[in-house]
Amino acid sequence: MLTFKDLGLEPTLIQAVEDLGFQIPTDVQKEAIPLLLNKNTDLVALAQTGTGKTAAFGMPLLQKIDSDSKHTQGLILSPTRELCMQITKEIQTYAKHMPKVNVVAVYGGANIQDQSKKIKKGAQIIVATPGRMQDMQRRKMVDIRKIDYCILDEADEMLNMGFYEDITAILSEAPKEKNTWLFSATMPSAVAKIAKKFMNSPKEITVGSKNSGSKNVSHEYYTVSGRQRFEALKRLVDAHPTIFGCIFCRTKRDTQRVAENLIEAGYNAAAIHGDLSQNQRDTVMNSFRKKQIQLLVATDVAARGIDVDNITHVINYQLPDESEIYTHRSGRTGRADKKGVSIIIVSQSEQRKIRSIEKLIQSKITHKTIPDADEICNAQMLHLAKKLSDVEPSDSAEKLLPSFLDQLDNLSKEDILKRLVTVELDRFYNYYSGKAKNLDTPKKDFSDDDSKSKVSKKDEVRYHINIGEKDSYDWRTLKDLIKGTLGFTSDEIFHVDVMKNFSFFSSGPEERDKVLEGFKSINIDNRDIEVSITEKFNPGKAKKLKSRDRGGSFSRGSSSGRSSSGRSSSGRSKPNPFKFSNDKKSSDKRRRS
Repeated sequence: MLTFKDLGLEPTLIQAVEDLGFQIPTDVQKEAIPLLLNKNTDLVALAQTGTGKTAAFGMPLLQKIDSDSKHTQGLILSPTRELCMQITKEIQTYAKHMPKVNVVAVYGGANIQDQSKKIKKGAQIIVATPGRMQDMQRRKMVDIRKIDYCILDEADEMLNMGFYEDITAILSEAPKEKNTWLFSATMPSAVAKIAKKFMNSPKEITVGSKNSGSKNVSHEYYTVSGRQRFEALKRLVDAHPTIFGCIFCRTKRDTQRVAENLIEAGYNAAAIHGDLSQNQRDTVMNSFRKKQIQLLVATDVAARGIDVDNITHVINYQLPDESEIYTHRSGRTGRADKKGVSIIIVSQSEQRKIRSIEKLIQSKITHKTIPDADEICNAQMLHLAKKLSDVEPSDSAEKLLPSFLDQLDNLSKEDILKRLVTVELDRFYNYYSGKAKNLDTPKKDFSDDDSKSKVSKKDEVRYHINIGEKDSYDWRTLKDLIKGTLGFTSDEIFHVDVMKNFSFFSSGPEERDKVLEGFKSINIDNRDIEVSITEKFNPGKAKKLKSRDRGGSFSRGSSSGRSSSGRSSSGRSKPNPFKFSNDKKSSDKRRRS
């Protein structure tokens, strides 16, 4: 059996590992550590989250740097401040018997002058987020012109977060002869592009298959209508009484809303997202690690710093925009050879995404039905029985038991158990067999046929949104985006028409406020999404003015006879069914789009 001693590590590092209680290296550590210790080489290592990647690059880095020299020799880039602090703390732990080694964390949300002072005192290793690192480079607070090693940790996530330009700018100041070690859970094209641009004939290590999920994680999905997503979440949580899990949402707004709704419904939950202060995030994470919080609702960005053992479930309340991000989410569970479950809640129209994720993780995602009242109550009853069998009677119980039994003297053992089950479980049974007895079976999501709308033309509300074909949307994918963002069903959003630079869609008057509020603070590809109300929609005229080929571009000067000036070929002005209201702000939005 291979141990850490067999990997070629120095005694000081072996001692640190033994202090932590580690004995057997993980697969990525077995592959990476000997290679990095014995060769000066570039490396691309692909391994899932939670497989020990930090030790795989941290220990060789500590052994190879010159601790007698105070200049910066190693730079580690990570996507978020939580992960940055986590990596720093872990490397400091491995260096506990190396007193001359100084590891400094550089991240936003903390005093930049304090970080600069720590570096000036001598920092052989800097762990940084890309944004703060670039800021310090611009201010001449850090010098990486002599580094020997650069590590890109969670490289795919950094690129998903839009850090490509930051990374290229940072690395352009580093010496070409340095060694670059890239660690990632997946290998999308952007990561391959970084490897090609900044690495020299890198060695490649793949633990498992590329982009595959952990073998310890089982995957399942549940189909519900958009409005019943939260009700489905409650049922899934109640059907797993011992759940200790992460719930993922796409936006900060949804994360906060879901957490607040869970707390209001009596669940032990909290949210973590980018709008929280650093102190708030630290407080939430400390409570979650101590299991004082049972359900952590998170955005993908905030979750990059989550490194918590024994997470039993990951629930995808909303699927991510990029399928690769799913592997990061599911990697939060099933760690250290323990089993985990990744749950996906989807609408009917999102099911095609399940197939693409299956191809990515190379694993089957099982379709299951939402638990009913009997299933939930049975799970809760078994949990109660286990709690009763596992608990040791206390001294206070012995003291209080005689008077308690006097009150139950006329009841048999079976009667007492029945009453105990009634007290503990009736609230579940009454709720799930009452008003929430059945979740609606989602209807098939047909194409966006104009005849589907149950709203009269007089009441129909028409909206303009500043995304279109150039953003790779057609009518179907745009409708999915709107439904997913607002939690609507197919019937509530209709008449979706996609132009080149912008689009239109409709709803009934009841949904008006939710549509306008729901898109506030929504950001896609670093661009704010703007939704405004247009004048009444005339589908008959719309068909004359553009191709009705579901997302066909609206070409001015096309067969409709419109020129770029908005006039017909005969010179007469034609009415524009897509005309904005006379509100100046709306007109400005049209011009900008």
